[in-house]
Amino acid sequence: MATGTDPRPKSGTAPGGGVRDGTRAAIAAAHLRTDRWWLAPAATAAGLLAFVVYSTWRAFANADYYQAPYVSPFYSPCLADNCAPMRSGPNWEIFGSWWGLSPALLILIFPLGFRLTCYYYRKAYYRGFWASPPACAVAEPHKKYSGETRFPLILQNIHRYFFYAAVPVAVILTYDTVLAFRDEHHAWGHMGLGTLVFLVNIALIWAYTLSCHSCRHIVGGKLKHFSKHPVRYRVWQWVGRLNARHMQLAWASLVSVALADFYVYLLASGAFEDPRLF
Repeated sequence: MATGTDPRPKSGTAPGGGVRDGTRAAIAAAHLRTDRWWLAPAATAAGLLAFVVYSTWRAFANADYYQAPYVSPFYSPCLADNCAPMRSGPNWEIFGSWWGLSPALLILIFPLGFRLTCYYYRKAYYRGFWASPPACAVAEPHKKYSGETRFPLILQNIHRYFFYAAVPVAVILTYDTVLAFRDEHHAWGHMGLGTLVFLVNIALIWAYTLSCHSCRHIVGGKLKHFSKHPVRYRVWQWVGRLNARHMQLAWASLVSVALADFYVYLLASGAFEDPRLF
């Protein structure tokens, strides 16, 4: 064939193996792309790594996560009795004095599990960290490919159950946002800069959560006739429009939840006082 795509002999494996074995097209180059294809996975890896480092520091810090009326979303709801006292806040002392670690470690597993198993985030960190594949039309360096059929990646299939857990967490963070309309003395009618930070954060968290592929399937899946279920069909269309922006919402909500936590940290550590709007 004049195109140079004659298959190599099946008796041997080309250097590198995997997608370069004897059954693949005989293209010597690793790829034929001329653009800077590596920028996207590199930026993704850098962004996710920055969040992992920051969230790990804050989760283990076990300090500066509450300044009335604001509580860090990393620590809410607080499920241990070593939590900072929060008036009317989500303090549920399910874990007693035997729990000596940061209470954030008890709750972060649910929103982080939801994001780790999210379809978009899978694509992001598969490409960014594992180069599987690093980009479209660029061969991955791995010799074997098993998809998500083996441990630990087979656990990605529990994404729907993490969605069920993420919804109550979002409800609790909504409650925290309502409490942000109090002042430092717990009197209602307050609105500070932190209130706006919390409002933006909870709006993005709900948008990201409801744009999830699992949510879209729950509201409109297994229906043979949309015409017989007009309400579910309308909800499915609405969720579908959000789903089209799932990537943007994933990043926006990731940044907003980190900023909300950082804002509370600045207040609790005494870096500055919350500017009051009214």
